[in-house]
Amino acid sequence: MYKLLLITALTIIACKKHDNIELPNTQKTPNQFEDLYPSNLTVNSLKELEQIEEALNFFVIGDWGRQGYFNQAELGAMMNQISMVIEPEFIISTGDNFYPSGVRSTQDPLWTNSFESIYKGSFLQVPWYIVLGNHDYKGNIDAQIKYSNISRRWNLPSRYWSKDIKLKDSPIAARFTFLDTNPLQDDYYTDVDYKDRVKNIDTISQLKWANKSFASTPENYWNLAVGHHPLYTGGKRKSKIAYSRKHLESYFDRYKVDAYFCGHEHDLQHIAPVNHYTQHFISGAGSKKRNTGKIEGSHSAHSDTGIMIISLTTKKLLVQIVNYKGEILYKNTILKK
Repeated sequence: MYKLLLITALTIIACKKHDNIELPNTQKTPNQFEDLYPSNLTVNSLKELEQIEEALNFFVIGDWGRQGYFNQAELGAMMNQISMVIEPEFIISTGDNFYPSGVRSTQDPLWTNSFESIYKGSFLQVPWYIVLGNHDYKGNIDAQIKYSNISRRWNLPSRYWSKDIKLKDSPIAARFTFLDTNPLQDDYYTDVDYKDRVKNIDTISQLKWANKSFASTPENYWNLAVGHHPLYTGGKRKSKIAYSRKHLESYFDRYKVDAYFCGHEHDLQHIAPVNHYTQHFISGAGSKKRNTGKIEGSHSAHSDTGIMIISLTTKKLLVQIVNYKGEILYKNTILKK
């Protein structure tokens, strides 16, 4: 027995040291920022957040569903604190909502353990606009869609969908085109984990629909897209083929999509690819983080658990990145072209 325990301990240490495997701390500790109905701001660094009067504010978070581990719970509490300074109208999820293999049904305990009990702060009871990630595809996709009829805040009416949201400082709006990028990954059709899940999906229909959504966006609207897989990244997958770029970039360029929000990479990046129109924002660090880096066109790259805060007006988009400790990592303003 002693030898078995010793071997197990040494194996864990070796994995952490050599394979860069993060293991969750199973000791739950009190979260000093967990105040469901805060009346006072307790994180002084958040006072430095830039606030824009009459802006449409929303959060972007991705790759989060880990039952509170890997700082997911801490970030959830921090999001409620952030909301005391910049209150979101809604929250966008860029996918991988439930690890490791999505949910099995609308009654799966992960709905409580990874979503309802984590993002329980009073300011977070706003609409959540959802896309699906590859880990979600390993489970019951229909259950995530059907949960929209159970939850007052979960919004995933279909695998891909769109929504126009009116700005606060003018009568114009922002069009959000929410994409299912999983069947756009060509390698999934031979991957044992995904091939049976994507083989019967009509990808052409989605691309025709996306073309129509982008093309019909009024010129003075913000034309925004949301998906799971990045077109560009300086993170773990920077040397891999970007199948999303192959399938989507021509639409982004043709219809002048202003920004694309995605996840998949467990980091926080802002990339403006050279000779292309669209700003790319990767927000996939809702829990476990990975090392990242920069490529040509990179404005920022952060390996930290955190979210993006977007403030949108008729003339500009302000992005601010905040980590689970309340530290402001990055800020940039994009002017509407």
